[in-house]
Amino acid sequence: MHEETGANDYVIRVLDDLSAIEPPRWNALLDTQTEATPFLRHEYLSALHESGSAASGTGWWPQFLIVERGAELVAACPLYLKDHSYGEYVFDWAWADAYHRHGLRYYPKLLSSIPYTPVPGARLLARDARSRELLLQAMTQMARDAELSSAHVLFLSEADRAAAAGAGWMMRSTVQFHWTNREPEPYRDFADLLQTLQREKRKKIQQERRRVAEAGIGFTVLQGSEIGERDWDFFYRCYTLTYRAHHSTPYLTREFFQRMARTMPDHWLLFVAWKNGRRVGASLIALDRARGAAFGRYWGAVEHIPFLHFEACYYQPLAWCIAQRMRRFEGGAQGEHKMARGLLPVQTWSAHWLAHPQFAAAVADFLEREGAGVAQYLDELNERHPFKASASPQA
Repeated sequence: MHEETGANDYVIRVLDDLSAIEPPRWNALLDTQTEATPFLRHEYLSALHESGSAASGTGWWPQFLIVERGAELVAACPLYLKDHSYGEYVFDWAWADAYHRHGLRYYPKLLSSIPYTPVPGARLLARDARSRELLLQAMTQMARDAELSSAHVLFLSEADRAAAAGAGWMMRSTVQFHWTNREPEPYRDFADLLQTLQREKRKKIQQERRRVAEAGIGFTVLQGSEIGERDWDFFYRCYTLTYRAHHSTPYLTREFFQRMARTMPDHWLLFVAWKNGRRVGASLIALDRARGAAFGRYWGAVEHIPFLHFEACYYQPLAWCIAQRMRRFEGGAQGEHKMARGLLPVQTWSAHWLAHPQFAAAVADFLEREGAGVAQYLDELNERHPFKASASPQA
């Protein structure tokens, strides 16, 4: 903790170590949010920091904001100083380059985000609108006091978006692809879902699944404490191979997953692909059973098997979600190919504040043009959704 200010009877503090606040206090505030996700739990964030995955050594300096009123925690948010834009999934490299070309410093910047986790949901945890406003005000004041270029809130909830827009922050949208269970009658099984898809989409999925089965692939599904240390080791090997295939370095350490197995076991589901008695691939899904949500997170394979990625990351998880009566499955950032697998486009939002008036005006103009393009893109995607006209998932 390195700062403390007062606002009427509110006290605003900045924490550079999340252990300075008790997990039950943080999680109780999270549980009051309508768009809470398990990725903002104290245990998840602590694992990121304490494992070295998101820490000063990787360019994430914790600056968590909390707002207290007496003994009550009324607001909080994850907040970081960043000296790069890796691991964010909302791309502002062009903004940084423009600053650099004009002899200005873009980094460090102030960022409210869940490291490496592009999952929409609550970012500004608050018990009321006033407390949420205080978080935004504190962020801009911190940026001004430290002469930072900017402050950003990524993948925010509707309540956060309304508050940020009301405070004059600039809004930016992107597109993800999510599957939603049918209402009011949920899908009976995966075959039932397939029957609602257009014929060519249904045939493509059936052909892909047949190719995987003909390759001799079977799956085991492990939940929570069923995932043993050797399973986590194999998964992590697969995870690192995915990054190696893209000539990149994994963001998350093995210790991060070790901590997840210990502190949040019930939030994980592992699909393991087998061939001829040996494991050949794995996909890890995060769960929020209380809200009926599943999140595709990480995957990898020790050898290339055609269409294994689609089977492990979409078809197996969707079949499981249907069997468990889950409400939605989020496929993660980007990936228009997910539409052909029954995931539909969803607009996500981020909020941005820039200190430099001329750059703020230029970015606002850019975002207006970019936003029009995103809106047009969404319209085009919705015109070619994969479901039969009479079989909308909300029908």
